[in-house]
Order: sequence, then C-alpha cells, then structure tokens
Amino acid sequence: MFYKGGKIVAKISAFLENLLNIILALALAIMVVLVFGNVILRYFFNSGITWSEEMSRYLFVWLTFLGAIGAYQNKEHLGVDMVVKRLSKRMKKIVLVISDLLIIFVLLLILDGSWKMTVLNLHSVTPAVGMPLSLVYGTGILVSVSMGIITINNLYRIIFNKIADDELIIINDSEEMITIHDENLGKEEKQA
Repeated sequence: MFYKGGKIVAKISAFLENLLNIILALALAIMVVLVFGNVILRYFFNSGITWSEEMSRYLFVWLTFLGAIGAYQNKEHLGVDMVVKRLSKRMKKIVLVISDLLIIFVLLLILDGSWKMTVLNLHSVTPAVGMPLSLVYGTGILVSVSMGIITINNLYRIIFNKIADDELIIINDSEEMITIHDENLGKEEKQA
C-alpha cells in the first residue's frame, strides 16, 4: 500500500521539492529586502538596520545549503562523466553504486561535524540578531540527512533495477537541459 508504483513517494517528493523552492524563494526575497533596504537607509537617511548584514549572511548560508539539496535531487551538480558514458550498462551501475557509497561516507562526515558544531554552539547566540548559532550549524545536519535519503533511494533503485538507462549517468549536460527546457516550452505553447 505504501509503494503503489511509487505514486505516494512521488507525491511526497514533489511536495518536499515545492516546499524547498518556496523556502529558497522566501530566503532570497528577505535577503534582497534587507540588503536593499539597508543600502537605501544608509544612502538617504545616514542610518541602517544593525542586524540586516548578519541576518543576510545567515540567510545566504541557508540558501546555499538548501539549494545544494535541490541541485542534488535534480542532478545539477558539476561532474565529469566522460569515462562513465563509455562503460557498459553493468559497469555504469557498479560505478554509480561506488559513487553513491562514497557520497554517503562524505555525508556521514558532514553530519558528524555539523552535529558536533551544533551541540557545541547550542547556547551561543549571534551578536546582532541574538539567534542561536545552532540554527546556522544545523544546516549541515539537514543537508546531510536530506542528501543521504536521496542517495539511499538512488542505491535502492540501482540495486533493484528500478532505474532507467539514461539515469545511469548522474550528470545532466547543459545542452541536454536546454533541449529539455525548449521541449517543455513547446509543449506549454501547444497546450495554450
């Protein structure tokens, strides 16, 4: 019942991706308002919001790390697949499994370091905003757990042959992304 053709998992994934995009858009909008507002206040009124720079910095950290989750989910991180493209299907799967295991190892290191920093700074606050520093360092925990779930799902799909042949190469070429974007625009224009 839980995994009927992956429909429930796909709905949850789509919901989480939309939620992530909303959070990213809000963080970016707040950053723009804070920085632009501070510039206007300093230029015209010779004053400013004291905590604006600090809050913008922390929002930028969250924006970067949360954006990395979205990019990882959509396979938009940089990589070199020149050798992998020339391998057989079986070898591509083996290389992908090894790659995912290495990613899980690195994510465990990030999780461990972020956890230690979060606990260490649990009672420390930022100077201007007064926000707990654990919220900043906790970003690494969220990112490593999220990317770990995505990677474990990828491993499951590889091991149980639930992955398409075109997904065996984990990098999307920029030319392929442009072609896909143009095709989607063509479909939208036909529907309108």
